Amino acid sequence: MTDHRSTDAPRVIVADDQQDVLTALRLLLKNEGMQVTTVSSPAGLIEAVRSESFDVAIIDLNYARDTTSGREGLDLLPQIQAIDASLPVIVMTAWGSIDVAVEAMRRGARDFLEKPWDNHRVLTLVRNQVSYSREVRRARRLEAENQLLRASGDEDFIAESAAMHAVLDTVERIAPSDASVLITGENGTGKGLMARLIHKLSHRAAKPFISVNMGSIPETVFESEMMGHVRGAFTDAKTDRVGRFELADGGTLFMDEIGNVPVSQQAKLLRIIESGEFERIGSSRTQRADVRIVAATNANLAELVAQGRFRQDLLFRLNTIELRLPPLRERQEDIVPIAYRRLAALAAKYGRRIEGFDDGAVQLLKSYSWPGNVRELGNVIERAVLMARGATVTAADLRLDMQVPAAPGIEAMSLEDAERLLIRSALRRAEGNVNAAAERLGLSRSAMYRRLEKLGIRSDGL
Repeated sequence: MTDHRSTDAPRVIVADDQQDVLTALRLLLKNEGMQVTTVSSPAGLIEAVRSESFDVAIIDLNYARDTTSGREGLDLLPQIQAIDASLPVIVMTAWGSIDVAVEAMRRGARDFLEKPWDNHRVLTLVRNQVSYSREVRRARRLEAENQLLRASGDEDFIAESAAMHAVLDTVERIAPSDASVLITGENGTGKGLMARLIHKLSHRAAKPFISVNMGSIPETVFESEMMGHVRGAFTDAKTDRVGRFELADGGTLFMDEIGNVPVSQQAKLLRIIESGEFERIGSSRTQRADVRIVAATNANLAELVAQGRFRQDLLFRLNTIELRLPPLRERQEDIVPIAYRRLAALAAKYGRRIEGFDDGAVQLLKSYSWPGNVRELGNVIERAVLMARGATVTAADLRLDMQVPAAPGIEAMSLEDAERLLIRSALRRAEGNVNAAAERLGLSRSAMYRRLEKLGIRSDGL
């Protein structure tokens, strides 16, 4: 039996074979605004803990008639810990069996109650243990979140062009909703930065923003990365792992390169997005995550659907609102302001006294086509800051008008340089499509991403 109240209410499970005990504790805790589940057997307790999440468990030590050893309760403790190591357990014991309660605490119980109990002590113990369990779970979640979050990327958008004014106008209207957003655009247009802006302008701004590159997750660990796993779920599962959906609970989950999700995993992803429910690998407990989905891709998902490489129903779920980011060549008014913003930041970073660009450099910045978009512009400015000889960046410092020198013979290169050359060439021929480039090179998707990371190559080949 469960009492349903606010989702923020403490969730307590009580296990005892005496109905009057269950009724008394249920009424006591319910009157304090708690959700209470009651079970009358060890099997019922284990089943409930496997299928639901609780803040505290209150369990009797004896269930079989005429048994007073406490063995049943003691044996339950490691089973509970194996399912949920963060769940605090309060054991109940009859007066005169304190030695059994002490043994229970040695085995992991957090505290004990004597029967008959004092109501004030029950409520104090439960409140303390609820605070403890929530703090432990919060600490674990923050630890996992901090390992995942990269640089904040919180720089403001430059939006002096009409093209970007239209984009930001749309963002201001859609951000406060919980609608799924699909951000499309070429490599380097700032899709990740736009996703953060949507999160900042939403009512979820104080909650987590979790970013994950879907193309970099090997298919074999996709479920573990996204949904998590429990200790012992497979050979290398030494501890529980929190998945990305759970980390993003209450906030926004940004799935970059969504077009690279393996077809075999798309149905599982669709189910979570539709229902908000998932199970960690190795657990039958269904968990819920309240997550706003923002996805991004430089691929044509409609074409992938036609080719059978992307589920149409998943596309429908993702693109409630589609937001196209214009390439830099379509927002000429923004090029020079972005360049000055990056110049100031990078000059400060490297301790260089560089004041700006000369006229030749400004004209070159405006006339160049910027195939790598804002990302390429940032790389060019960084190189210019490092290479400039004077206090002003010149056209020569930008090196945009120079032809790429002929590559030396591959036999004269190191293995790493040759591999870098081949991968960059394949990416350019595939127009930045990592999957297509990997196929050209005879590599698996995950192997390709490992090489990109190792060699410091971006997916646009820069």
